[in-house]
Amino acid sequence: MLPIRGLYEVAIRVKDLPRAEAFYKGVLGLEEGIRDDRRNWLFLRAGGDAGMVVLQEDKGEWPTQHFAFAADEADMDRAAIMLREKGIEVEGPVTHDWMPARSIYFDDPDGHALELCAPLIRS
Repeated sequence: MLPIRGLYEVAIRVKDLPRAEAFYKGVLGLEEGIRDDRRNWLFLRAGGDAGMVVLQEDKGEWPTQHFAFAADEADMDRAAIMLREKGIEVEGPVTHDWMPARSIYFDDPDGHALELCAPLIRS
């Protein structure tokens, strides 16, 4: 087996980079890492040094995707409220007993299905 410890970077195709940047930075609070103007990509830090999201502008046709961000369970209700206050439709929090985890679901401006997922510690 390869010694994989997790996922560090994911690329997300977007139709309009400034619109996506406003959402991922302004709504989700991701921090800018570096901008690649040549390719029209924006690298954002997700959770400090925990990983990266790369917004890649692509005006072509592509399927929407699902992405889940790790969160703390104590923040889930507040995150749902904050998103709703910004006019974003949110499903949840939903508890997944089989994982176990608690999640909220919402879409980005390009229709990608996003999730905040908080693993639950069971004793």
